[in-house]
Amino acid sequence: MPMASGDKSMSARAENPVQSGSFDETAVLHELEHYLPKQAPLKDFVHHNTLHAFQDSKFHDAARNASGIFGYSVSLKLDKYRRLYLEGEINPDILDGIIAARKGAQFELWKNKVIGESFAPPPLPRIGSVRANWKKIQRIDLDSLVHPLLFRILCSYLDQGISVWTFPSSGEGFLSAIRELERHSFTSFFRRERARALLLEQDCSIADLLKILVRDEALFEHYLFDQQFAHPGWSGMVTVIEAQPGTLIDSRRITLRELIVFELLLEIDALDEHFDKRWSPLVAELAGEPPAILADVPKTELHEVLAIWQEALEWSFYDPVLSAIQRQPTEGSLPQQKSFQGLFCIDDRICSFRRHIESLDPHCETYGTPGFFGVEFYFKPENAKSYTKVCPGPIEPKYLIKETGSQDRRKAEPHFSKHSHDLFGGWVISQTLGFWSAVKLFDNIFKPSASPLGASSFRHMDRTSSLSILNRSADDREDGLQIGFTLEEMAQRAENLLGSIGLTRDFAPIVYVFGHGASNTNNPHYAAYDCGACSGRPGSVNARVICFMLNHPEVRRILAGKGIEIPEGTQFVGALHDTTRDEIAFYDESSLSPDNHARHQANTAVFDKALALNAKERSRRFALTDSQQPPERVHEAVKARSVSLFEPRPELNHATNALCIVGRRALSRKLFLDRRSFLNSYDYRIDPDGKFLLGILRAAAPVCGGINLEYFFSHVDNQKLGAGSKLPHNVMGLIGVANGNDGDLRPGLPSQMIEVHHPVRMMIVVEQFPEVVLNTIQQQPATWEWFANEWLNLTVVHPESHELFRFKDGSFAPYRPLTERIEAATDLEKLFETQADNLPVLALS
Repeated sequence: MPMASGDKSMSARAENPVQSGSFDETAVLHELEHYLPKQAPLKDFVHHNTLHAFQDSKFHDAARNASGIFGYSVSLKLDKYRRLYLEGEINPDILDGIIAARKGAQFELWKNKVIGESFAPPPLPRIGSVRANWKKIQRIDLDSLVHPLLFRILCSYLDQGISVWTFPSSGEGFLSAIRELERHSFTSFFRRERARALLLEQDCSIADLLKILVRDEALFEHYLFDQQFAHPGWSGMVTVIEAQPGTLIDSRRITLRELIVFELLLEIDALDEHFDKRWSPLVAELAGEPPAILADVPKTELHEVLAIWQEALEWSFYDPVLSAIQRQPTEGSLPQQKSFQGLFCIDDRICSFRRHIESLDPHCETYGTPGFFGVEFYFKPENAKSYTKVCPGPIEPKYLIKETGSQDRRKAEPHFSKHSHDLFGGWVISQTLGFWSAVKLFDNIFKPSASPLGASSFRHMDRTSSLSILNRSADDREDGLQIGFTLEEMAQRAENLLGSIGLTRDFAPIVYVFGHGASNTNNPHYAAYDCGACSGRPGSVNARVICFMLNHPEVRRILAGKGIEIPEGTQFVGALHDTTRDEIAFYDESSLSPDNHARHQANTAVFDKALALNAKERSRRFALTDSQQPPERVHEAVKARSVSLFEPRPELNHATNALCIVGRRALSRKLFLDRRSFLNSYDYRIDPDGKFLLGILRAAAPVCGGINLEYFFSHVDNQKLGAGSKLPHNVMGLIGVANGNDGDLRPGLPSQMIEVHHPVRMMIVVEQFPEVVLNTIQQQPATWEWFANEWLNLTVVHPESHELFRFKDGSFAPYRPLTERIEAATDLEKLFETQADNLPVLALS
């Protein structure tokens, strides 16, 4: 590029670059991998803390740094908080208490700042500031020249089944595949020879390419952060695949280093083409050396005011809930004669279903536990080419459960025939099936119905199939995984499950184990609706597996030796609850004794009524569903809604989550919590040293906390930390979604999943002695970090005195709720018909 006279200083600097730092490629790549999004491909879409990279800092400090470095919005806007205050959503007494606790003698000064003072907008984020000089100084937009080609190549290389032709690759890696194409193709990805020669003739290093582009080594790290965070979706996906290659069924080798090298080559090529090779490296006239990209962001008064408002919003919700929990009796409130017992996932969507079951049958007893039910394994459906993980993501199972005898034959979809892509076959199909498709689409608008295109939770496993649960030989293995569990391994998992929820005696004749999943149509984020504890898959297989273990005579004999005696007449029955359709499928019913079969028939009638009531409760937030109809009519409308092609909100998923209660059911059985709470059963009386509690919190913190924080950040910044509206999304290679056909992958949640969400951090309430809880959370640094750094709030209910203790600054201190009165629920069904917004905690009769 020809230089104007005003560019002389830049030219001089280019000839004598400042070498103020040493570029460490390995360290910079490690930092990039740490801060890039960690959302896995669509089939493994599991919720996680969006700001995971900052989790070693306090929540508000992390929010400040994430905002100042990357430009994320990490809270509501100031005027939004003030509007909530005027509308009564934020309690004035709570706000005053928080200001007083944080500012002491400066209360009046800060009260005025919080309520009415204006503040200067924050400075521009650091990210992008170095590469922005291509536009400012050399008047070229490299992103618009490079990204469309880069994204299409990445999508083609990583494609998992959309493309008819696979990307030619020898399996050696991304750059090797690109080199092979360059050597053997008549055309090239590059328009000038230099970049192509660098790829083919040299062992490209990032540092050498940056010297061509930037020259000043002090800017290398900042430049790479700018470059990769110009498309964090694709870069983050590459880091996930690099770290977990098994997340792709059709395996592809790729590293972040390869992506950066190729992108740098494309940038060099774009500059050579645009300026006809006459351009200088980017040594911008910066006002001094830019600050380190990851240095702490200075704290301002605005940061402090936003933190105060966020605390006030959260405690305005927490306070009445804690007051209501503190008032609940815990002794003598549960049935003595039990009609049945039910084990459910802790999922907040199950909260209302359990409430309806208990209201219809006061003699039943329900429990909550993570929906993989303590059995970790991979599952391989019959005729499948691969297997899937059905346990929490961090766990690496050593076991495989295989399905045999499946009678499920899925209907074929003619449009997916390979002949539709042939020259002649494509023309014939478009003239025949194409016309019929238009007719079917028009009919589906008015009469939604299920089709092979939908994702149904009931298809995960055939109800009539058999599972290889019992390991019969040490040699019974596949791909290094043990097929099934030994009797001792079964007994250990059964003991852990029953002990963790406090179900060690007084068993009912039938104990149901309910996994859950969700049916979706036309929704690429379907995995986010299934069970998070099962890695985004239905929990049906887990329910059947744990029931097999608990019904096995030898397992019961081992359990009896450990003090858990299950009566001979007690039988465990697996089931799956589809939370979108509010339907249930039961497994292995034929094994029930005649007496239990009769009981099961009576219990099924209770479940059917509860499902209809649950559908009506959910429908109050559905704009196109008439909630004033009888529950059975509403239930039919909800089921039709679940298969509607034009419905962008198949269900609200976790959109109202805010609580996790770990304790006996009596703490919340008589409370209406509006589907906002995860419910994990736990009995302090059989866990004096916190052994079971450690297992619960070790899972609840990352799973429930991850769900909560992904909803939180996707709500406050739906464009950068969320996925925006799902309406313009295109599925890219079956691994992610993007706007248009060549945009960046969108991490986080679409707006249709977070519209009704209130961004409050989760409050975990534990029924146990404070000293036991403190000792428990201190045992593992990863668990301690969640609470000590305030990513989750923690309160303990003393099991004997019912006093409340709030965890703050590393210790527990007494907490006295300001809320003195809890409203009683007189007619919940009427509320469901008239109220669409969040409801307060209510006392149930």
